[in-house]
Amino acid sequence: MYFDLNYVIEQVGKEKGIPKETIIEALEEAILSASKKKYGSHLDLEAHYNEELGEIEVFQFKTVVEDVNEPDMEIIEEDAKHHDPECIVGDAIGIKLDTSSLGRIAAQTAKQIIIQKVRNAESDVIYNEFKGKKGEIITGVIQRVEKNHYIVNLGRTEALMPFKEAIPGETFRQRERVKGLILDVEKGQKGCMILMSRTHPGFLMKLFELEVPEIQEGIIKIIGAAREPGERAKISVYSEDPDIDPIGACVGVKGSRVQSIVQELRGEKIDIIPFSKDIAKFVCNTLAPARVSKVYINEEEHSMEVIVNDDQLSLAIGKKGQNVRLASKLTSWKIDISSESEVEKTSKKIIDELVENLKVSEILARILHDEYLRDPKDIAKLTPEEMNKITSISVDDCRRIIDEAKGIMVRKAREAQEAREAEERKEAAEAPQLVEIDDKEGGTEEPAEETRQESEAKQDETNVPAGE
Repeated sequence: MYFDLNYVIEQVGKEKGIPKETIIEALEEAILSASKKKYGSHLDLEAHYNEELGEIEVFQFKTVVEDVNEPDMEIIEEDAKHHDPECIVGDAIGIKLDTSSLGRIAAQTAKQIIIQKVRNAESDVIYNEFKGKKGEIITGVIQRVEKNHYIVNLGRTEALMPFKEAIPGETFRQRERVKGLILDVEKGQKGCMILMSRTHPGFLMKLFELEVPEIQEGIIKIIGAAREPGERAKISVYSEDPDIDPIGACVGVKGSRVQSIVQELRGEKIDIIPFSKDIAKFVCNTLAPARVSKVYINEEEHSMEVIVNDDQLSLAIGKKGQNVRLASKLTSWKIDISSESEVEKTSKKIIDELVENLKVSEILARILHDEYLRDPKDIAKLTPEEMNKITSISVDDCRRIIDEAKGIMVRKAREAQEAREAEERKEAAEAPQLVEIDDKEGGTEEPAEETRQESEAKQDETNVPAGE
């Protein structure tokens, strides 16, 4: 049965999106492998695609010689001239073989190689297409539900969405459409694997990008997002144009834009936060709707102590700590929230200790407290000049306070050392003493301690009268 190989190559290329050269290479390799199975792998064979004839030609190469010693590798000059009239001794000529009679096994081998090559090429094409889409949203159809993941049909390939990457409480059935984020694209032995997620913060950000034209145009920028999927999320936005309100643009007319996103996320509550370069203000924004009274920043530990009115404490922390947890994720700062009454109680204790230990006034102790210089070890690290900038008191007074702090540190270190030594002495006293017993067959160590009963028995043996 005749078929046009050129047409087949072209159609497979279009259907699978595989370059023509890749298909030809697969065909050449397959026919070459089949030919070696039929004629022998020791032969010098080559396969080439003849586009004009529309077929794969196989040539056996032999060296032109005067006397043939190896018939499979050599040919006499007289016979060689039938194939190439201009050949001379020493030339290598290609003799075309008949591939029409390749056996069933050889043909099956060729088929397997072609299928594998085409599959690998198709996998490469899909991988190259999707690796650039990592972090983008895709839509597919649930093809099947397996033990712990969904298989999503994307048309030319499939994606895998683990149950943990689905929003808690949501389930999908076969043939149901689903939207998700391309989390990762991996290339393995079984082909290209695409990992899909609906819980990643990037999914929320991309949904806003699709819904809000100002974000697509670059007028409004998304700074970050934090989620507890299915429950609550926070997203921070910033407007490059002072005349455009980023919150209003993201919410839309009567909340139309944000509502469509909430619906896609199965009712997840979304807080849209205005970004600020002032980190303290930004943290206050993220804790909304709670109102913040004071913020103490600890740059060294990358943390903040946020003070709120007593009636705002539960609102700032949120249900099961959700509000402050999301605020911390969004800002990348550790946030500790306290009520004013709690802070005053704790602060009073620390300030009194500073007054007593450093022999300073209550006003100065409060300044040190507010500057996070609450421990003598932190004060001892300062130079008099650094403390002068913080407190505005004289350098000499600063030096005296720092010396007092260092003295406290020395006393604490000495007390700690004495406590360790006392503990070591106690442990040594309580440990059983070992004595060596000289034995001809070898010395052994036995405990020196003996029970009361053993001691009394030995005493009785000593007191037994002679002759008894």
